[in-house]
Amino acid sequence: MARAQDSFTFTVGKLDAGMAILLGDRAHLIEFPSVLLPPGATTGSIVNISVHRNVAQERKRDHEFWSLQEDILETFGSQSPENPQLEVRNVTQTSVTLEWPPIKLANAKLRSLDIYKNSQRLASIPNALTNYSTKLSGLSVDTQYTFQLLLRTSAGTYPSNLIRVRTHTIADTSGISVCFANVTDSVLLENAKLALKEMRAKWSDKIQIDTTHFVCTTPAVTPAGAQPAGGVAAAPGAEYQRALQLSIPVVQPQWILACHSEKKMVPISGYYLGVTPPNSGYSQRPQSMSQASLPSSSAAHRNSASRQSLPSIRRPTPPSATTQGPINEEEDEEEQPPPPKPSPSEMKHKSNGTMDRNFKFPTSPTQAQVVPPVPSLPTQARAPKPEHEAGSNRTNEDDMTPVAVVVPSSVEVPPPPPVEKEIRKSFVESEDGEEEVGETVEIDLR
Repeated sequence: MARAQDSFTFTVGKLDAGMAILLGDRAHLIEFPSVLLPPGATTGSIVNISVHRNVAQERKRDHEFWSLQEDILETFGSQSPENPQLEVRNVTQTSVTLEWPPIKLANAKLRSLDIYKNSQRLASIPNALTNYSTKLSGLSVDTQYTFQLLLRTSAGTYPSNLIRVRTHTIADTSGISVCFANVTDSVLLENAKLALKEMRAKWSDKIQIDTTHFVCTTPAVTPAGAQPAGGVAAAPGAEYQRALQLSIPVVQPQWILACHSEKKMVPISGYYLGVTPPNSGYSQRPQSMSQASLPSSSAAHRNSASRQSLPSIRRPTPPSATTQGPINEEEDEEEQPPPPKPSPSEMKHKSNGTMDRNFKFPTSPTQAQVVPPVPSLPTQARAPKPEHEAGSNRTNEDDMTPVAVVVPSSVEVPPPPPVEKEIRKSFVESEDGEEEVGETVEIDLR
């Protein structure tokens, strides 16, 4: 098998539709695309294959590749996103306003821009490509915080500088930022601006992100030197409506003067629009402590004189005193207190040790809270005693002091007032219809 320079001789061994098997010297076998064989080559045909290096094409390929790399580097590799620069715009007692310059992404794509408070993610900044400030509210008074921005892009993550901020105390009024609207009193407006200047506060004619209060005396907006047409009050201005939408408190200029006078943040509850502001030290001279706290002697004299001129108060007579008769007939003209409630010992029988069937035990204090006094009734005559008992009892009766005793059988005990739950029933009806007195108690009548 002859072999030319840079040429190899092969014999076609097998020919398929897409691939041919070529047999070379020393039984070398290679697979060769059949479409590259010369026309008319079949099985058993001998072909020569030459292999040459194309240097010109290699150089052209390398030039195109490195040109593309340089274009990519110049377009995307020369500039990268910059770290945001966080700054403090305003600080109050409960809020902090932060701002930063427009973010530079170079050729990267923005993924997110987050704000961190005390190393914890607080929120994501909306519209980060056009929004360059944020206001964080709900902070504690006189407390230190740390804030930082974190920029995430397709080219990587870029954190901002870390800033430390301490919220103001109540005595620090430099964080006030007001927006002045329609103030009818020009002198009052100038005094309010001078007070803000002395407090190192700021003001503007438009609502900004750090505006803390909206100051005006009327919500209507009327151009200078003009009057509303037809005598109809003008509609509320756009800034006033925006203040309501942003929940910015609308106060009167007297609040600024009160803060300047007190040298601290004054509550705004008494200075809202439409409320008559209280008298403060800036409007009138305060009274001394003795004059402000103690009433005048003339006022006290008038009060005492008016009290003496009033008629004496008549107290109503208790119903029990009118229904009850006097105990002693000699003192019937004087007012006597109601007789005490007879105790159980006085209601005992002085006869034999039996108990009347009609006798009822008095109600306990838990069942009857208020019981009207029992009216005094004439004592009924006692039944005659046997002769053998009369001799023994007569001796004891002569030694005893006579006491007015109310016979229990003649006492009418009023029913107790209604209660939520009765503790127990005084009487229980038996099956045969007779009333049971209950447990019998022996009473010593001697």
